[in-house]
Amino acid sequence: MKYNIAKQTWFSIPNPSVQTVIQYRCHPHSTCPYPNETIGPTTTLEIMKKIFLLFVAAILTLSSLADKDSPPEGFKSLFDGQSLKGWSFIPSEIEPIWKVDSKNGTLGRVGRNGAIWTDDTYGDFILQLEFKLSRNCNSGIFVRSDPQNPVQGGFEIQLLDSYGKPSIGTHDCGALYDAVVPSANAVKKAGEWNQIQIRCKGPIIEITLNGHKIVSANLDRWTFPEQNPDGSKNKFKTALKDLPRTGHIGFQDHGHNAWFRNVYLKKL
Repeated sequence: MKYNIAKQTWFSIPNPSVQTVIQYRCHPHSTCPYPNETIGPTTTLEIMKKIFLLFVAAILTLSSLADKDSPPEGFKSLFDGQSLKGWSFIPSEIEPIWKVDSKNGTLGRVGRNGAIWTDDTYGDFILQLEFKLSRNCNSGIFVRSDPQNPVQGGFEIQLLDSYGKPSIGTHDCGALYDAVVPSANAVKKAGEWNQIQIRCKGPIIEITLNGHKIVSANLDRWTFPEQNPDGSKNKFKTALKDLPRTGHIGFQDHGHNAWFRNVYLKKL
């Protein structure tokens, strides 16, 4: 069917699958490119299918980007991926050693100098983040710690390139440093991103690395200086049960390059 309205010609394209819903409008002084063309139901369905698939792909992509950039529910971001806001150094002149890669949203150290610390202190919390280690890297995550005396004034979760080691100890990746051996060697190869969660609640510290819960420690069991509950020696001059249960979070510099991203914390 064709008809004229206000000197413009409309051609209605019959489509048996959806009745007549597709129309082309032509200028009255031009030749319509589709005077006798009909789009069949199969072609129309294929076009609609492609449009639908593109729409779904776009939604999934936007959802993925939103999830990547946003903290999980109940968490806050400690590192914005763009700046060092909320972090400080001791001494302050080491700032150039820690670099922000805003393109990839990572925080990394490039050269040996010192640790980097949160401005705020935290007591009971869940900390989750991703980290990547260089080959033979030795680093760590400090929690409930004193930046002026991090080794003796708080707790360190060891980060080490210990991938593939058949036997691990209190200085391997995921250990509560010098105190608890991780139950599994769960770290990935150097250069790959790892996921770690550290949960501190009262005397309990739990560590989950790449989906494996590898440490569950009750600090109240450490009742003597320089000694673990099993009688083995440690380097702490204060019994772990007597260390402060609030303090700063920090990333250690031990002379090897390491990177961190998606650093989120939830207070308990």
